[in-house]
Amino acid sequence: MDIERIRKDFPILHQNVNNHPLVYLDSAATSQKPLSVIETLNQYYREYNSNVHRGVHTLGTKATDAYEGAREKVKNFINAKSTKEVIFTRGTTTSINLVATSFGREIVKEGDEIVLTYMEHHSNLIPWQQVAKKTGATLKYFPLQEDGTLSLEEVRHTISEKTKIVAITYVSNVLGTINPIKEIVEIAHSKGAVVVVDGAQSTPHLKVDVQDLNCDFYAFSGHKMCGPTGIGVLYGKEHLLEQMEPVEFGGEMIDFVELYDSTWKELPWKFEGGTPTIAGAIGLGAAIDYLESIGMNEIQNHEHQLAEYAIDKLSEIDGLTIYGPKEISKRAGVVTFNIDGVHPHDVATVLDTEGIAVRAGHHCAQPLMKWLNVTATARASFYLYNTKEDVDRLAMGLVKAKEFFSDVF
Repeated sequence: MDIERIRKDFPILHQNVNNHPLVYLDSAATSQKPLSVIETLNQYYREYNSNVHRGVHTLGTKATDAYEGAREKVKNFINAKSTKEVIFTRGTTTSINLVATSFGREIVKEGDEIVLTYMEHHSNLIPWQQVAKKTGATLKYFPLQEDGTLSLEEVRHTISEKTKIVAITYVSNVLGTINPIKEIVEIAHSKGAVVVVDGAQSTPHLKVDVQDLNCDFYAFSGHKMCGPTGIGVLYGKEHLLEQMEPVEFGGEMIDFVELYDSTWKELPWKFEGGTPTIAGAIGLGAAIDYLESIGMNEIQNHEHQLAEYAIDKLSEIDGLTIYGPKEISKRAGVVTFNIDGVHPHDVATVLDTEGIAVRAGHHCAQPLMKWLNVTATARASFYLYNTKEDVDRLAMGLVKAKEFFSDVF
């Protein structure tokens, strides 16, 4: 990978923040956007802004072609069997809520089990809590190993004949743990359970093949993978999506409307009521083009190198604790840490004065924070445009933060 060439594609990176060159280490929250995506959005609004699936005029046809062309790009990017299996949503949260509401509440009954992990983002936890409350089902959790990974033996032990749904993240947004999804899916299916995968942190960073994983549902967001905000995807196996009812009703998702009843369009449109996020979908298609031009395997390798370098570099700082797997093959490009005696928000504030952007807080993963026995952590997350020099700046900034608060207290 030619990192310097890649960095030139991201105009936001070439600025000073607080009189220092920007080091952006918060891509797990949202990634930056390349010029090709920005220009694609600009072109849509300047040249063929129109609604889709409605008008027969030239602009409407061009917008519809671009919108559905983006769906085809998503299908190929994750290797879905058909575009019928690709539903455009507002993001991962909306996608998981759609499955929980339309599918989960229908198949889960009192006495059934929903299995999760302690590392789930709230977006893949709260919807299932609500399903359990509505149905009388029981929530169960895979125990975590000491290093924040899952044991397949424990997975086999936890999933039972009563398990209806396993909802699990592919990559932890805190620990960076890459979960063995394919093996977990196989175990779950052997017990008759359906698997819902939160792919928010995996899709931007790993080569994803939903047919190879054999998961039943897979959700992700465009804004974490160089695309616009407000656009996401729900992948679902066609026969399962066919069983589900829409949760939003109105224009565009209907086939025929009578005074007292209505029928729905075929997949995928029955789940896309109202005017969709047209520009967002088209922009997501441009983001996929950009990522594929570089190569997902190359991106993953680059991030592994950065994570390994960062762990080595940060481990040299006394009093700094790094969370998650030590084995680099088991983690993605996320390094979460704390400095003894310094609140993560204070760490992030000092880093910001040095032009370094990191995330601090509970990362929408409060149960995991309790498991780690902390209230919050700081997190540096890497992407294709980050360099070892960024890591060096981070390490120097952390030393300054530690020294500053040592002097204060």
